[in-house]
Amino acid sequence: MDVKKINTIDLFAGCGGLMDGFEQSGHYETVAAVEWEKAPCSNLAVRLKEKWKYTDAESRVLRFDIQRTEELCSGWDDDEYGTSGGLDPLIKAAGGIDVIIGGPPCQAYSIAGRVRDENGMRDDYRNYLFESYLKVVSRYRPCAFVFENVPGILSAKPGDRPIIEIIKESFDQAGYQVLPDLKKAVIDFTEYGVPQNRKRMIILGLHKSTFGEEQCLKMVEDFYADILPKYKVKKKKTVADAIKDLPGLYPLKNEMQERRYQGRKLSHSLPQPFVPNHVARWQSRRDMGIFELLTKDIESGRNEYVSAQALKDLYTQKTGRKSNVHKYHVLRWNEPSNLIPAHLYKDGLRHIHPDPAQLRTITVREAARLQTFSDDYIFYGSNVDTYKMIGNAVPPQFSKQLAEAVYDLFLRGASIKEQL
Repeated sequence: MDVKKINTIDLFAGCGGLMDGFEQSGHYETVAAVEWEKAPCSNLAVRLKEKWKYTDAESRVLRFDIQRTEELCSGWDDDEYGTSGGLDPLIKAAGGIDVIIGGPPCQAYSIAGRVRDENGMRDDYRNYLFESYLKVVSRYRPCAFVFENVPGILSAKPGDRPIIEIIKESFDQAGYQVLPDLKKAVIDFTEYGVPQNRKRMIILGLHKSTFGEEQCLKMVEDFYADILPKYKVKKKKTVADAIKDLPGLYPLKNEMQERRYQGRKLSHSLPQPFVPNHVARWQSRRDMGIFELLTKDIESGRNEYVSAQALKDLYTQKTGRKSNVHKYHVLRWNEPSNLIPAHLYKDGLRHIHPDPAQLRTITVREAARLQTFSDDYIFYGSNVDTYKMIGNAVPPQFSKQLAEAVYDLFLRGASIKEQL
């Protein structure tokens, strides 16, 4: 394998958080990105074309259902997804695939998702989307794959066996070596400069024929113990590091001042100077009053509303409704953010801006900053689309370091092969 140009395809690509980090490293070429939702595909194509200068970006982004794996690879003509030659011609033109990256949607494996679902997500089709990922890996036999998912995958058991056992066994049967103890594959992204409390499982697999079975095991173990940890940062990043320099967005004085921007009702000022995607979503006067109470409580040091019970009681007092979980959370300037989730699009009440003068939840741009997307990634679509795809993404800051570590591993592997 030529380590100077590493061909990749991204499965379950979303808006391209993994892909963007791999591109930033400068070592990889994105041969194709597969995603089935419209909004992320549109954003992927724009990003590949405008930032990474792929003139044929539209043909590299394949909007299709990966569960229809044979058609994904050989082509399709479909009322919903249009017409495409599929992955085969793209990969043939590229001269093969070296690395496959990506990870199936995590909701079926997340502990929170299993708690919310009455059947513990056992009936969710997403439990077995890894099989589609595996079929693509088996077809193109890359030297390596990177499979990303939530730590909850370690305890998920939709059937008679833990899903992680099935996944490990399946990769082994396909000829790939993964870390024997995948608990050691759970990565804390704050250690890699992401200003957000986010942990993910990163499964690296190496094809045993590439370097030999014994050597592959040693290389995988070295990757987690030595190579990837070299990219850890010395000091964790905070909310202030990520978003404090953005222009403030302040409440309009009264409801008579409220206006519209691009069809959306505004309760806050627009940023001066203007920053794309940095527009506050509309907030009710009631919610702004709650935000003022909570942010001033923290800023003053009184801390009357920091416990879960106090926040639940406040929610009942203000809304007349009860909740089993506390609905409000104010970001702290001097700490990493709490997790940026896909369902941030619903209301944002667990991501309240810490400035008592602004009285709002975080914007799309602030969510993107906390996910380490650079400001030149402009997100297109509704608030539902943009918050959702940002929350689903792998932070590009970590993705870049992961990409560098995989490249280092390949260099080490190439050196070993020369010595054999």
